[in-house]
Order: sequence, then structure tokens, then C-alpha cells
Amino acid sequence: MDDQQLVRIAKALADGTRLGILRTVAKRGELCCGEVGRAFDVTQATVSHHLKILADAHLIESRREGQFIRLKAVRKTLDEFRRALGHGFDGA
Repeated sequence: MDDQQLVRIAKALADGTRLGILRTVAKRGELCCGEVGRAFDVTQATVSHHLKILADAHLIESRREGQFIRLKAVRKTLDEFRRALGHGFDGA
């Protein structure tokens, strides 16, 4: 993972609501967009904004299931981020 991707992820997770959304999606395995709005008491526009930032950082992915959009965490990105953070401070 390069530094640019590290920064993109760090910025995405710097917002408490986005961090909470990612944690919730990761814990639940999969979550519908509407459930995110209800869980965090934010408008659909705000949910969409946060989900776009998380998706742009490759932290979540979505799939359509009928009229619903299902979200899930991208475990590979999360694992790479954890490793990159650990390696980034080796010898510090």
C-alpha cells in the first residue's frame, strides 16, 4: 500500500461517523444503506456522502440486491492498512 492510499484511508477514518459506519458494517458482515441511516440518525444525503468517501478509499464495497444496496467491508484493504501502519513505524 502506497502513502497516497494510506492518507486517503486515514482521512476517511478521521471522521467519527465514517469510522462508526465502517465498524458497524464490518461487525455485521453486510448492511443495507437504509440501516446505516437509521443506526446513525443521519439523512440519506449524509449517508451517501460518507459511503462515497469510504468506497473511494476502498474500505467498503456495495452490491445491488433488488431495490436495496448491500454494503460490506473490504477486509483486504483493512488488513493492508493495518500492516502498512505497522511497517510505517518500524524502527521509530
